Amino acid sequence: MSSYPSNLLHRFLQLAIVNIISNLLVPIAGLLDVAFLGHLTEIRHLAGVAIATVIFNYLYWTFGFLRMGTTGMTAQAIGRNDPEAVRMIALRNGGIAIAIGILILIFQTPLQTLGFALLSATPEVKASGQAFYNALIWGAPATLVNFVLIGWFLGRSQSGKVLLLSAVSNIANVTLDYLFVVKWGWASTGAGASTALAQYLMLCVGLFMSRDIFGQVAIAQLFDRTELKAIFTLNRDLLIRTLALISTFAIFTNVSSTLGTTVLTVNTLLLQVVTFSAYFIDGFAFATETLAGTYYQSRSHLIRLLKIAGIHCVSVGILFAIVFITFPTALFQLLTNHQSILGEIQHFTGWLLPVLGFGAIAYLLDGYFLGLTAGRSLRISSLWATFVGFLPIAVFATVLRSSHLLWLGLTTFMLVRAVTLAIQVPLTFQLKAAKN
Repeated sequence: MSSYPSNLLHRFLQLAIVNIISNLLVPIAGLLDVAFLGHLTEIRHLAGVAIATVIFNYLYWTFGFLRMGTTGMTAQAIGRNDPEAVRMIALRNGGIAIAIGILILIFQTPLQTLGFALLSATPEVKASGQAFYNALIWGAPATLVNFVLIGWFLGRSQSGKVLLLSAVSNIANVTLDYLFVVKWGWASTGAGASTALAQYLMLCVGLFMSRDIFGQVAIAQLFDRTELKAIFTLNRDLLIRTLALISTFAIFTNVSSTLGTTVLTVNTLLLQVVTFSAYFIDGFAFATETLAGTYYQSRSHLIRLLKIAGIHCVSVGILFAIVFITFPTALFQLLTNHQSILGEIQHFTGWLLPVLGFGAIAYLLDGYFLGLTAGRSLRISSLWATFVGFLPIAVFATVLRSSHLLWLGLTTFMLVRAVTLAIQVPLTFQLKAAKN
């Protein structure tokens, strides 16, 4: 077994800080993308990219298990000093990612037809969105393999490499966006092409940094039935978990839209706060995921890790909530200048406290159980949260046309996730392999 660090707090913070910086590069690059498209003569290109992005969010979030499953399994292999298993995990999951990416390319036309049929927009906006889709879809294989590489580096506690990959991808994306969109006038096609090419550049850099995984491979070892079954079982559970989470936020937005434009705008802005705070909380959750997998055989280290992670995650979540509750007008003015929205949003900022408070605990425990590759626990928790914690209240919110009830539903969703995972934590200390 690998030696345990003398200062778990130092290692936790080191991993978390790098993860947070890496996470924050994503929205910054996204804002620059919007700025390039938003300054074109025709605004339909920005709108088209916005609706097409919904399709890719569903598509890629659905396959997020490639990143999550790889991290936990790799960290556990590191924890038991099994370098060959570390290598095989990267190769097996990489192979799965390539296969899924190729299938996406094969079925890109029906996926496009179905996706745009479910989205409401003018023909001009849809045309721009389809042009973006047609260019970006070719980056699918690289994007999915990058998920595996990021998960693999996180599992090996190499957050610095993840930060470098994120920087390479986002800098390339912004640079190519400027070239394709501003200089060459490719509009939404250029935006899609720049993102796809940036993913392939990221892939090349990632493969170079992970070149130690290549070498002689025994086919029988690579396709070991027991190992493949474990991977597919974990990926299935994580897929169901992710679909439940995506569906919850999609339903939240759809119900908001039925309550009027003002409610939809207010709730969208508040969700932006939840999303932005998640970039910070997830930094700590990713660190928890890595260390939980690495030290899954040590009860004492797991307990200490949960205490450290809990303090940081909850503190960040509550801090974000308090700041936006205390200074709603000043902060939300950065996002909108509509006085009617600014006046209405003050009635709902209080919901940020329970949503982010319980949400921070849920994110933390999500990372903890991902590190332990406890997919079944995550699947059951997310299904309970969606179907018991959220949906019944969302139905009442729709019938009674109450946005406050809708936020209560999101609060109970976070609470149920936190509680259903928390009650299973003691069981993780009773693993047969656990040692004090």
